[in-house]
Amino acid sequence: MKMRILLASGAALGAMVVATPAFAQDAPANPGQAAEDDGNTIVVTARRQSESLEDVPASVTVFGAEAIAKTGVQRADDFIQLTPGVTIVTGTAEAGDTQINIRGINGARDAESSVALVVDGILKTNTAQLNQNQGTLRQVEILKGPQGALYGRNAAAGAIVIQTVKPGDTLEGGVTLRAAEDQTYLANGYVAVPVGESAGLVLSGSYSTTDGFYRNSFLNSRTIDDQEIWSVDGRFVVDIGPATELDVKARYSDLTGASINFNAAFHLPNFAAVDPAFFEDVNEHPFNFYPNIRPTNDQQSFETSAKVEHDFGGVTLTAWALYSDVDQSLTADGTSADFARFLDFTGTATGDLAAANAACFASTAALTGFPLNPPTFIGNNPIPFIFDPANGSTFGPYSPTTCDGTQFQIREQSDFSAEVRLASNGDGDVNWQLGAYYLHIDREVGVSLGADLGNGVTRQLYNAPGSANPTTQLYNDAFKTDVYALFASVDATLTDRFSVGLAGRYDIEDRSVSSLVPNVNDPITGGPINPGQAFGPIPDQSQTFRQFQPKISLRYELSDDVNLYGNWGIGFKSGGFNNQGSAAIVDQAFNQFIGTNVLIEDQYRKEVSSAFEAGIKGNLLDNRITFDLAGYYTNIEDMQFFEFFVGGFGLLRVVSNIDEVEIYGAEINLTAEILDGWTVFGSANVTESEIEANASRPVTVGNKSPYTADYTINLGTQLDLPVSSTIDFVTRADYRITGPTWFHTLQDDPNPTLFSGLLPGSALALPAFVGDADYSISRRDSFGVMDLRVGVEGDRWSVTAYAENLFNERYLNEVITAVEFGGSFISPGALRRFGVELGYEF
Repeated sequence: MKMRILLASGAALGAMVVATPAFAQDAPANPGQAAEDDGNTIVVTARRQSESLEDVPASVTVFGAEAIAKTGVQRADDFIQLTPGVTIVTGTAEAGDTQINIRGINGARDAESSVALVVDGILKTNTAQLNQNQGTLRQVEILKGPQGALYGRNAAAGAIVIQTVKPGDTLEGGVTLRAAEDQTYLANGYVAVPVGESAGLVLSGSYSTTDGFYRNSFLNSRTIDDQEIWSVDGRFVVDIGPATELDVKARYSDLTGASINFNAAFHLPNFAAVDPAFFEDVNEHPFNFYPNIRPTNDQQSFETSAKVEHDFGGVTLTAWALYSDVDQSLTADGTSADFARFLDFTGTATGDLAAANAACFASTAALTGFPLNPPTFIGNNPIPFIFDPANGSTFGPYSPTTCDGTQFQIREQSDFSAEVRLASNGDGDVNWQLGAYYLHIDREVGVSLGADLGNGVTRQLYNAPGSANPTTQLYNDAFKTDVYALFASVDATLTDRFSVGLAGRYDIEDRSVSSLVPNVNDPITGGPINPGQAFGPIPDQSQTFRQFQPKISLRYELSDDVNLYGNWGIGFKSGGFNNQGSAAIVDQAFNQFIGTNVLIEDQYRKEVSSAFEAGIKGNLLDNRITFDLAGYYTNIEDMQFFEFFVGGFGLLRVVSNIDEVEIYGAEINLTAEILDGWTVFGSANVTESEIEANASRPVTVGNKSPYTADYTINLGTQLDLPVSSTIDFVTRADYRITGPTWFHTLQDDPNPTLFSGLLPGSALALPAFVGDADYSISRRDSFGVMDLRVGVEGDRWSVTAYAENLFNERYLNEVITAVEFGGSFISPGALRRFGVELGYEF
């Protein structure tokens, strides 16, 4: 793997020298990245005020209009790949499922994000919006470190600040068209129209579709990673007088596609004598997909906002309100075939169990010998092979039989938020702001597991016994959240060279949850349909989480072109509630059955981090070379972490807490304009982390922070040469290396599994330790991806050929380790794709 990376790096550098490449822009000073003044200064809003990037006392990556156009970025996963120290996992389970990791702090799936998303000055509130198209981009800023004091809720790891097209005094517009392999097409367009002398309107539209890279080998269809998305954005800006501006926006987006694009890899070393694939390195897995249920994913998003700014002459009042509604659902095959949830070993079953048992046996008999990913296989019957070694089967999740059942999930959230802020206009040595924020969220989450009787999935959470797809387990909860916050900041220039910034925010989050699960029994087991009901109805719960988030920033100007900086801040992410009944399931299925000591609660704690950063940034040789070197240290208490459990009960998604994690690292960014029109770029980030305490899984102390790459390296170059007086030749290459990554707290650690509990009583009658798992092979290896764009452009048009993942690097997008299952759910990364892009502006 290291040799491949060295060769790829050499190829990337060679491409730069040959004059093709481009770079993916990074922080300090990237040509044409932001709104620029006559001095070629990059202007950002990293502290909620317009200022030079060099003056910001923090690491900031900026993409301006030119960089956005020349890299072809559209969404967060595009520009994050060009940013050191930041990684993203998105769309592996469903479209709205996005985890962004900045310098070792990750957004846990099913919890709140750790990265704030601010678009045109308004804070978005739903994690499902992190990787959505946000309209026609004009500038993107990625801020690292806690930003809650300045940008608000869920900014413990950082913030993504986006500016979109704003109408001006003249008519303008543009369109981008792409066509690529795998029936992949994209069309984006916008038009900005002045309305009278004091108003303007922007309309943006986007459409994209793809068949994806992978196919369902059983259904012989494109149902693994296909997707179709369209969206419409509108923005109306009007001056309501000489000092007041009203900015109204609305957006609708619709997505349809596939979900759950995972395979399973087993980590059972003592089973390897039967088949080496029982102990499989996740990086060596050959991906094939066989579910008998066509996975689907639907997401509809609507939001509207209004923002008013009034200049009192030295002080500006800004007030905004946002309403957002995002509805998501998915259907997919189930996970529990090999744990015999839908099998009757006594032969006396009646009702739904008898129907599910008959369907399971019939589908297995019809598919005996059908080729699956080793070590899974379909024998003469669906009995797990440890109970019937001669004729039984071994199923992983998502098999072509009906034996693994079905799943239907919903995540529906509507919210209303508002903020009012009073700020100085930034003309003096002391600038300040103060304000208040309110948010109300209504969220419903449901996970329904059903028996697969060969009738597909009924798209509702509860289906009664005797129906076509009877529900056998159900989590369904209604969550309510009210957030109240006050914030203030002041920035003071104390001398000609030294400035200080102080900021603070106090948050109160009132949270409550109510179970919506009916008080009925599981038709398969006869017990409650939610194990949390074993002792009666699940009571409502409520909790209030409070936190003060201070931030201190220092800047010292060594010279006109070089600044020293430092900052410290507290990050905060509210605690919350898992689906009610989660703790009961984990305790019954694992702690009591196989003797584990996994601590999962129906309520998880708030996450609080303390982060330091110090660095130096500036430019040399009349701004031809820019640089930013930083070091950082972060201590996180009660880091929120996603756990996935699979067993005879079906599946369970929960959030746990890691008591303490320490993170430290360093980052460097360099940009050099070698010749007029030729720029090269490089950046690197190294992050070290250690779990200091973890009551949820004590054996993991000393391991690394999950979802955190050991390092990232970005190399690139951009060449923009005139061919004639009206045509330029443009080429850009971006090469990103992502270092080794653990995705779970359990790393070089053995652990008992459900097989440890089943083996002693099975036909094999083996001791329990034979079923223990070894997770040392669940780490994602380092990998490198090269993107290349070559084209010509005029004043208003462009034609570009592009390659994504030029070397067709095979890598993993995500590894979700299901510890007690004995393996990991792994999702593949994007493969190579060639395409062409046409652009026109007027």
